Amino acid sequence: MSPALIEIDSLTCAYGRHVVLRDISLRLAAGEMVGLLGPNGSGKSTLLLALAGVIKPREGRIRVAGQDLQGVSARWRARQMASVPQKIAVSFPFKCLSAVLMGRYPHLQGWGDYSRQDLDLALTAMEETGTLHLASRLLPEVSGGEGQMVMIARALAQEAPILLLDEATSALDAAHKIQIFDLLTAKNRQGATLLCIMHDLNLAALYCQRLIFLKNGRIMADGPKASIFRADILSELYETKIMVVHHPVTGDPQAYFVPGAGRPVVSGAAPGAWGDGLGREPAHS
Repeated sequence: MSPALIEIDSLTCAYGRHVVLRDISLRLAAGEMVGLLGPNGSGKSTLLLALAGVIKPREGRIRVAGQDLQGVSARWRARQMASVPQKIAVSFPFKCLSAVLMGRYPHLQGWGDYSRQDLDLALTAMEETGTLHLASRLLPEVSGGEGQMVMIARALAQEAPILLLDEATSALDAAHKIQIFDLLTAKNRQGATLLCIMHDLNLAALYCQRLIFLKNGRIMADGPKASIFRADILSELYETKIMVVHHPVTGDPQAYFVPGAGRPVVSGAAPGAWGDGLGREPAHS
């Protein structure tokens, strides 16, 4: 097994007295593309914020590339990890190209200006994400989906080996979601490590080989999608009935919610209580 690029040990995070993450431990090897899923409020975004150094853990330790995050500079973190937040907050009307160029800031020397190489990398990232035509547009004036793709371009221009994506494609239409995840998969094959918060179960199963399920601030399941993307596990995770079938082209598992058929799931229910993972009901005697 490859050495861990990200090591999280006994991580607990809280906002005041409200504990959001409880005793989280996991490892990500270099070159993995991992989907992080779970119900609203399960702690997914908090985990990425702790990884990015935005919030300080109450307990536990995070190491990236062998370095304890508590002992490194913000510039070092930015050279290792690029983040795409769930929502973009624009406080000044930057042009889209200027916003993408900000991804090059961690690589500037002192108070130096952006170089021709920085500009070329920013333009390449915009071309890859299909946002080059927005270069001279003001960021507040483009659509939410276009703005999100500009933020993805900024993260790519940063050239960090780790990408932390918090529902990065949630504002995109179906075609653009596929376009972006095809691009992210290509970056992963080139060596990038990705941790992606996703609410789209089927998109996660199409693109991520490993999935981590969070519920109530704890890891409920972690493993290859073939092992844990199952009807019984997903139904317990989301507390509603979910059926799983196989994609007709790729063979990947795909989830289907059952309208009006949901019922409370008792934690710790026996495996198979929701079927055999392929959408078939359990046998009754």
